[in-house]
Amino acid sequence: MGRVTERRRVLRIRDGALSTRPDTLVAEEPLEIRLGGKPLAITMRTPGDDFALAAGFLVSEGVVGRASDVANIVYCAGATRGGPSRSSEVESGGGSNTYNIVDVQLAPGVPVPDITLERNVYTTSSCGLCGKASLDAVRTTAWWPIADAPPVRVASELLAVLPDRLRAAQRVFDRTGGLHAAGLFSPEGELLDLREDVGRHNAVDKLIGRALQSGELPLSRSILLVSGRASFELAQKAVMAGIPLLAAVSAPSSLAVDLAAETGLTLVGFLRGGSMNVYAGEHRLDLHAGPMAGGPER
Repeated sequence: MGRVTERRRVLRIRDGALSTRPDTLVAEEPLEIRLGGKPLAITMRTPGDDFALAAGFLVSEGVVGRASDVANIVYCAGATRGGPSRSSEVESGGGSNTYNIVDVQLAPGVPVPDITLERNVYTTSSCGLCGKASLDAVRTTAWWPIADAPPVRVASELLAVLPDRLRAAQRVFDRTGGLHAAGLFSPEGELLDLREDVGRHNAVDKLIGRALQSGELPLSRSILLVSGRASFELAQKAVMAGIPLLAAVSAPSSLAVDLAAETGLTLVGFLRGGSMNVYAGEHRLDLHAGPMAGGPER
């Protein structure tokens, strides 16, 4: 299986002085997700938690919603050959196992979605669901409508400290400086889970997939914090997992705000140093006058 980090020789220039040294880089490799042996999507990701990534992707796509919906997830051997030869171990013959293809088998009775050419099966590490044929195609019906979830309220002061808690837990980022992070927090600010990946949407899918595998969906009492911007696909993933509050340290997109307003998602952007912008769902925040009264700076 691929490693999370790799070493490369670099030429370092500091104050005019030149030296060579090894540098630690985050690994980036393609992962093909197959459903019942048929290619569904390819994403560039940091190796690790691949089964959770595949499971979370299927939750985001509205294919599954319970751990029992998934019969099995395995790596495929013979990655460069014809049809898949499925195994959770490295197989001899038929090509070497690169651990870059996973095949998901749904449980009996779970509908298999129609996989057509209308969907671009390549998704970049920054793109997410932009290969969808139309905006309507990504407005998937949620398994657990957020408006029906038990009420959750979060103090704005508590929300303000979560980026520091997320950053402090980023082990691989400390070594590479090249990863996005997604963290799940309780309404009391406890870090429940954290995933790092070169793709921000992959990090979120890994969180959601792990929750699916452990039977914790819907995440109706969780806060999702992402280290970058809040794009439409991240807002959709939060909605599909039943997460009521999405916060980002950078800006949201207009479509993310529209989706949040339509679904009841609380969407917070520019969450930095005690400042924030609340774009939708302010009813879940306990707001107080203080450092944020004058509005956040971008």
